[in-house]
Formats: sequence, C-alpha cells, structure tokens
Amino acid sequence: MSAPIRTGHQQVEDADRSRPRKARQPGIVVRPEHLALAMMLALTFSTGIVDAVGYLGLDKVFTGNMTGNVVILGMALTGAEDLPVLGPVLALACFLLGAVAGGRVMRAAGKGWTIHASWLFAAVGTILAILSFVTLVAGPVGKTPLGVGIAATIGAAMGLQASGARHIGIKDVTTVVVTSTLTALAAESRLAGGRGQPWFRRASAVVIILAGAACGAFLLHIHMSLALLLAAAISLSVSAVGHRWLRSQARA
Repeated sequence: MSAPIRTGHQQVEDADRSRPRKARQPGIVVRPEHLALAMMLALTFSTGIVDAVGYLGLDKVFTGNMTGNVVILGMALTGAEDLPVLGPVLALACFLLGAVAGGRVMRAAGKGWTIHASWLFAAVGTILAILSFVTLVAGPVGKTPLGVGIAATIGAAMGLQASGARHIGIKDVTTVVVTSTLTALAAESRLAGGRGQPWFRRASAVVIILAGAACGAFLLHIHMSLALLLAAAISLSVSAVGHRWLRSQARA
C-alpha cells in the first residue's frame, strides 16, 4: 500500500515536531536572601514612620526605637521638665510583650522566611491599620489617655516585628534600631583598618529609617491616620510578598 499523501501544511507540522525544542527560558530569579533583605528594609522604613508618629504626635514616645524611651525615662526620673514617663514605660513594656509573643510564634518555624513570618507581619499591619482608623475617627489624641494607649499598642506591634526580623536574621537590619548598624559601618570601614564590608546594606538601613521618619513627619502635617495607614500598608505588603514567594517555592 502506498504511503498517505501529506499536504504542505502537514509537512510543515511534521518538520516542526522533528526539530529539537528550545529549553524554556527561566523568568527573573530572585534569590531568597535578596528578597528577605528588601522586605526587611521596607519594614525599617515603616519603623521610621511610626517613630515619627510616636515622638511628634504622641507626646515624645518612641514606638519602635526602645533605646530612645530608656533615655527619656532616665532624664524624666531625674526631674527633667516636660518629659513623659507613663507613655515611654507602657510603650517599652508592650514592646517586650510583643517581642515575647513573636518569639513564641517564630520558635515553631524554621530558619528564613516561613508562613509564620507572613502571619506575624500581617498581624503587625492589621494592628496599625486598626489604629489608623481609630485616630481618624477619634480626632486629636496627643497627650490624652487614648494617645498613650495608641503608643503602647504600636510598641507591641513593633515588638512583634522586631522578633520576626530577628528570627529571619538579616545581619545589621533589625528593622527597629540602627545604632549597631552605624557602629559596624564605621568600625569595619577602611578608615578603621577594615578590608571591606556589606556597606550598601548597612548604609541603606540607616538612610531608609531616616527617610521613613521624614515621611512620617510630613504625613503628620496632614493627619496621623495617613502615616499609620502607610505603615500598615507596608507591613501587609511585605506579608503578601513573602507569602507569594513561599507559594512559588512550593510549586517549584
């Protein structure tokens, strides 16, 4: 029996099938450590915002940088005028409680970014979003008992954030303080006899928390709720990006 006649179109299809297929080009590959660094820097910016809110809008209370509260308390307890005591004490205590809670959550997780981290930062964003709504409907809070409570609650949220960042473990980026980062930046520089260092990461953390504080101070001129809403959006976005990355890794 003679072979079936192939049309020109069919011959082209057969030729296409016989050609070796090119390997599918991979998309943009994001290294986990780079993604984690970017997210921690975003949270550092958020800390700058809430510290501006606490110090300028909530009676000189640091809500992220607890070193500042300890210094304020030391000066206030020795009789310095116009310095708060109750606000820094409650913010410090609630920060520690938040860190304890975050530590318990993250203790059950593995190293690096996990679903626990995604939920932890989502909780931080949710708390800040609720506080944004509270400040919007409550009017000026300032030195009122409500303002003290808001500062303490932000402190608890920052404790959660700090414990999550500590577990993820991006060196020199704690998201809440930059004193140790500045020390490392200077002490390990070539001027100090060092032979190189991750200066970009360290300098970025310092510049970003500075930019966050400036942004927070600017938004306070409009309304405190806007500053807290932006900080909430950053935390929730970090949580979403981290969760999406985890899902992509699970499918790979």
